[in-house]
Amino acid sequence: MALKPDRIETQTDISFFMNSTGTRGGVVSVVTGGSGVSMDDGNAVVNYVTDPSGAKPIGLLLNDVVNNDLTRQHINFHKDEVQTGSKVAVLRVGQVTTNSISTGTANPSAGADAYLAANGNLSAVQAAGAVKVGQWLSAQDSENYAKVSINIT
Repeated sequence: MALKPDRIETQTDISFFMNSTGTRGGVVSVVTGGSGVSMDDGNAVVNYVTDPSGAKPIGLLLNDVVNNDLTRQHINFHKDEVQTGSKVAVLRVGQVTTNSISTGTANPSAGADAYLAANGNLSAVQAAGAVKVGQWLSAQDSENYAKVSINIT
Protein backbone atom coordinates (compact mmCIF):
# COMPACT_ATOMS: atom_id res chain seq x y z
CA MET A 1 0.00 0.00 0.00
CA ALA A 2 1.28 3.43 -0.82
CA LEU A 3 0.34 6.96 -1.69
CA LYS A 4 1.54 9.15 -4.52
CA PRO A 5 2.53 12.70 -3.54
CA ASP A 6 -0.31 14.38 -5.45
CA ARG A 7 -3.00 14.79 -2.84
CA ILE A 8 -5.44 17.30 -1.47
CA GLU A 9 -5.79 17.13 2.31
CA THR A 10 -8.92 19.09 3.17
CA GLN A 11 -9.62 17.61 6.61
CA THR A 12 -7.25 15.48 8.69
CA ASP A 13 -7.44 14.08 12.22
CA ILE A 14 -4.58 13.36 14.64
CA SER A 15 -6.54 12.13 17.65
CA PHE A 16 -6.01 8.37 17.16
CA PHE A 17 -3.21 5.94 18.00
CA MET A 18 -2.20 2.83 16.04
CA ASN A 19 -0.73 -0.14 17.93
CA SER A 20 0.27 -2.28 14.93
CA THR A 21 2.41 -1.72 11.87
CA GLY A 22 0.83 -0.47 8.68
CA THR A 23 1.60 1.26 5.42
CA ARG A 24 -0.01 4.53 4.43
CA GLY A 25 -2.74 4.57 1.82
CA GLY A 26 -5.42 2.32 3.30
CA VAL A 27 -8.53 3.14 5.32
CA VAL A 28 -8.27 2.57 9.08
CA SER A 29 -11.25 1.82 11.32
CA VAL A 30 -11.95 2.28 15.01
CA VAL A 31 -10.77 -0.53 17.30
CA THR A 32 -11.61 1.30 20.53
CA GLY A 33 -12.88 4.83 20.97
CA GLY A 34 -11.56 7.45 23.33
CA SER A 35 -13.57 9.73 25.56
CA GLY A 36 -14.11 13.47 25.35
CA VAL A 37 -11.86 15.08 22.76
CA SER A 38 -9.54 12.03 23.17
CA MET A 39 -6.48 13.95 21.97
CA ASP A 40 -4.23 12.13 24.45
CA ASP A 41 -6.46 9.16 25.25
CA GLY A 42 -4.46 6.00 24.52
CA ASN A 43 -7.77 4.12 24.20
CA ALA A 44 -8.57 5.88 20.90
CA VAL A 45 -7.07 3.22 18.61
CA VAL A 46 -7.44 2.59 14.88
CA ASN A 47 -6.27 -0.32 12.73
CA TYR A 48 -6.78 -2.03 9.38
CA VAL A 49 -9.70 -4.45 9.80
CA THR A 50 -9.74 -7.88 8.17
CA ASP A 51 -13.53 -7.86 7.74
CA PRO A 52 -15.18 -4.64 6.47
CA SER A 53 -18.65 -5.78 7.59
CA GLY A 54 -19.72 -3.53 10.44
CA ALA A 55 -16.38 -1.68 10.53
CA LYS A 56 -16.38 2.00 11.46
CA PRO A 57 -13.90 3.72 9.11
CA ILE A 58 -12.18 6.82 10.47
CA GLY A 59 -10.01 7.88 7.53
CA LEU A 60 -7.18 7.08 5.17
CA LEU A 61 -3.82 6.50 6.90
CA LEU A 62 -1.24 9.17 6.00
CA ASN A 63 1.73 7.71 7.95
CA ASP A 64 3.77 4.53 7.70
CA VAL A 65 3.58 2.85 11.12
CA VAL A 66 6.78 0.93 11.88
CA ASN A 67 8.16 -1.11 14.76
CA ASN A 68 11.81 0.00 14.96
CA ASP A 69 14.31 -0.63 17.73
CA LEU A 70 14.78 3.04 18.59
CA THR A 71 18.01 2.31 20.49
CA ARG A 72 19.61 1.27 17.17
CA GLN A 73 17.99 3.57 14.60
CA HIS A 74 15.69 6.54 14.52
CA ILE A 75 12.38 7.11 12.80
CA ASN A 76 12.69 8.20 9.16
CA PHE A 77 10.82 11.49 9.28
CA HIS A 78 11.35 12.02 5.53
CA LYS A 79 9.16 8.96 4.91
CA ASP A 80 6.61 10.25 7.44
CA GLU A 81 7.09 7.20 9.68
CA VAL A 82 5.74 6.89 13.22
CA GLN A 83 6.47 4.21 15.81
CA THR A 84 3.76 1.68 16.74
CA GLY A 85 1.70 2.97 19.63
CA SER A 86 2.04 6.56 18.40
CA LYS A 87 -0.51 8.97 17.04
CA VAL A 88 -1.26 8.76 13.34
CA ALA A 89 -2.64 11.27 10.86
CA VAL A 90 -5.77 10.17 9.01
CA LEU A 91 -7.40 11.88 6.06
CA ARG A 92 -11.14 12.36 6.58
CA VAL A 93 -11.88 14.54 3.54
CA GLY A 94 -9.66 14.98 0.50
CA GLN A 95 -8.19 13.35 -2.60
CA VAL A 96 -5.32 10.86 -2.91
CA THR A 97 -3.77 8.53 -5.46
CA THR A 98 -3.34 5.11 -3.86
CA ASN A 99 -2.65 1.50 -4.79
CA SER A 100 -4.52 0.14 -1.74
CA ILE A 101 -7.14 -1.38 -4.01
CA SER A 102 -8.74 -4.74 -3.37
CA THR A 103 -7.71 -7.32 -5.94
CA GLY A 104 -10.12 -9.80 -7.40
CA THR A 105 -13.00 -7.33 -7.66
CA ALA A 106 -14.11 -4.97 -10.40
CA ASN A 107 -11.58 -2.32 -11.33
CA PRO A 108 -12.46 1.20 -10.22
CA SER A 109 -13.79 3.67 -12.75
CA ALA A 110 -14.24 7.43 -12.52
CA GLY A 111 -17.51 8.35 -10.85
CA ALA A 112 -18.07 4.98 -9.15
CA ASP A 113 -18.43 4.73 -5.38
CA ALA A 114 -15.42 3.59 -3.29
CA TYR A 115 -16.08 1.15 -0.44
CA LEU A 116 -14.04 -0.16 2.47
CA ALA A 117 -12.67 -3.66 1.75
CA ALA A 118 -10.62 -6.13 3.81
CA ASN A 119 -7.30 -5.00 5.32
CA GLY A 120 -8.00 -1.31 4.74
CA ASN A 121 -8.13 -1.63 0.98
CA LEU A 122 -10.62 0.21 -1.20
CA SER A 123 -13.00 -1.49 -3.59
CA ALA A 124 -15.34 -0.55 -6.41
CA VAL A 125 -17.69 -3.31 -5.24
CA GLN A 126 -19.60 -3.12 -1.96
CA ALA A 127 -19.11 -6.21 0.20
CA ALA A 128 -21.86 -7.20 2.63
CA GLY A 129 -21.97 -4.61 5.42
CA ALA A 130 -19.13 -2.51 3.96
CA VAL A 131 -19.30 1.28 4.18
CA LYS A 132 -18.93 3.82 1.37
CA VAL A 133 -15.83 5.94 2.02
CA GLY A 134 -15.62 8.01 -1.15
CA GLN A 135 -15.73 8.13 -4.93
CA TRP A 136 -13.25 7.01 -7.57
CA LEU A 137 -11.87 9.82 -9.72
CA SER A 138 -9.97 7.59 -12.17
CA ALA A 139 -9.39 4.02 -13.25
CA GLN A 140 -6.26 2.09 -12.23
CA ASP A 141 -3.08 2.88 -14.14
CA SER A 142 -0.35 0.41 -15.18
CA GLU A 143 1.11 0.48 -11.63
CA ASN A 144 -2.33 -0.22 -10.05
CA TYR A 145 -2.74 3.32 -8.68
CA ALA A 146 -6.07 5.14 -8.90
CA LYS A 147 -7.23 8.55 -7.74
CA VAL A 148 -9.99 8.57 -5.12
CA SER A 149 -11.92 11.24 -3.27
CA ILE A 150 -12.25 10.35 0.43
CA ASN A 151 -15.27 11.70 2.31
CA ILE A 152 -15.71 10.22 5.78
CA THR A 153 -17.81 12.57 7.87
